[in-house]
Amino acid sequence: MAYNGPQIVICFVIFVTVVLLYIISSLFSTNSTVPFDDGSFRFTWMYRLLLNLIGYATIFIPGYLIFKYVHISKYLERSGGGCLARIIEACVIGRDNNLTDVTPDTPVRSLKQDTLLLLFCFVGLQGSYLTWGILQEKVMTQEYSNSKGDVSRFTDSQFLVFVNRILAFCLSGSYILLRRQPRHNMPLYKYAYCSFSNIMSSWCQYEALKFVSFPTQVLAKASKLIPVMVMGKLVSRQKYEYYEYITALLISLGMTFFMLSSAPNKGETVTTVSGLILLAAYMMFDSFTSNWQGVLFTQYRMSPVQMMCGVNLFSCIFTAVSLFQQGSFPKSFAFMTMFPKFMIDCLLISISSGAGQLFIFFTISCFGPVVFTIIMTIRQGLAILLSCLIYNHAISLLGVTGIVLVFGAIFLRIYCNQRLKAIRGRLQNTMGSKV
Repeated sequence: MAYNGPQIVICFVIFVTVVLLYIISSLFSTNSTVPFDDGSFRFTWMYRLLLNLIGYATIFIPGYLIFKYVHISKYLERSGGGCLARIIEACVIGRDNNLTDVTPDTPVRSLKQDTLLLLFCFVGLQGSYLTWGILQEKVMTQEYSNSKGDVSRFTDSQFLVFVNRILAFCLSGSYILLRRQPRHNMPLYKYAYCSFSNIMSSWCQYEALKFVSFPTQVLAKASKLIPVMVMGKLVSRQKYEYYEYITALLISLGMTFFMLSSAPNKGETVTTVSGLILLAAYMMFDSFTSNWQGVLFTQYRMSPVQMMCGVNLFSCIFTAVSLFQQGSFPKSFAFMTMFPKFMIDCLLISISSGAGQLFIFFTISCFGPVVFTIIMTIRQGLAILLSCLIYNHAISLLGVTGIVLVFGAIFLRIYCNQRLKAIRGRLQNTMGSKV
């Protein structure tokens, strides 16, 4: 009973910040039923982004204040245990570093088994992510209709991010419960950074489809090697080979050709400045996510599924709080009720996204990152082809040249990377034999 003061302070900080930010969010959302002109700020993606960020701040601000208070007051050293203390310890400090490594058995596979397993991974990745990409374009660009003759389009990108993340969290959590994992010792708060960047990249990706065509978005995603290299310099202090700069230049050139060739059909989404800004933001956030996760994998020994579970847990919390503040849950569920086809598409998107993440980890563990990169590069090319066939996107000769340049540069990068590794391996063997 002597140490209830800090617990009261922590609960008070959470209560005050949550209530205050909820009031701020409500003030921004007031009079939403009042009609506005199409040029009103309320109808822009920047307004929707502002509301989302207020929701995420409801987690970040009290989390930061509690983090500082716990360290200043030495709460954990003097708390004497308890449920709240254990939760804060897991979030702020993590467990000790006495890890018990789990090294799964890796039986030697025959050529036939390797071929069948590679085919399984290829079909799984292509099926899940091609389905996800086509449905993503459908949900964000096509109108839904019902038996009563009602026609409407779904516009809440954040709700789609939420349903994707909740299923991915359930899948990864179930996998962790079924199979032994390495002891997790990382403070949970470190997941918050890549979780935030992950949901922001997904939100920008969905939102961009309102302003750019799907082939443009897919090619931009294939070109994210450039921002990944920039983030690698800033976050991980990485050094790059000359061929990596050359392939980055070729990718930029290919993207320029494709963007200059964009001549949309009647009724097709036109690439706008807003679309380019959102694509740039998507690539920046996505690049930070992969680099930050790489730092965490290096610093802490954890399985990829643990990373998937932790990131998606925070993503669910961020998006759920923001959607609750904006009152989006009732609107989205009402849209589902009015248009049952949308509910089916949402479910399929979530299943394909969650299954795709599991296939990613399985493929990398079985065949390594190079084979995985090749499979996903083929997937991006097929996604453009399918989108053009299904949704009638026109691509000129200059655009086709741009696509060939981008994917050719990616395969060239993979080839040079493998050649460089082989040369370094031979040099190391030569030096070892001389010694």
